[in-house]
Amino acid sequence: MIAPTQGPAHFRPGQLVRHRRYRYRGLIVDVTPFCVAPDEWYHLNQTQPERNQPWYHVLVHGTETVTYAAQTSLINDDSGGIIEHPLVDAFFSKFTGDAYVRNNRPWTA
Repeated sequence: MIAPTQGPAHFRPGQLVRHRRYRYRGLIVDVTPFCVAPDEWYHLNQTQPERNQPWYHVLVHGTETVTYAAQTSLINDDSGGIIEHPLVDAFFSKFTGDAYVRNNRPWTA
């Protein structure tokens, strides 16, 4: 088992983020303390960020895509814009203007 080495999560479910490299906007739906993806998936990842840091399931704005991104790949998005994604209503109860309120429905990847 991989143990986290990079400290606590900087982002939380409901927070708006932007990907540093790919620039997409997204919404954090879940966080894991380290990369739990299989080795096969990780080795296909073009950037291969450190696995021993928090990783986030992110609903990508304007798509039906959910990504799994490392903490070092994300930055805070202060745009305040809503996220258009078909899963928003399934996992969030409302938008407060700068973040979404996560409901109790568990995330299963």
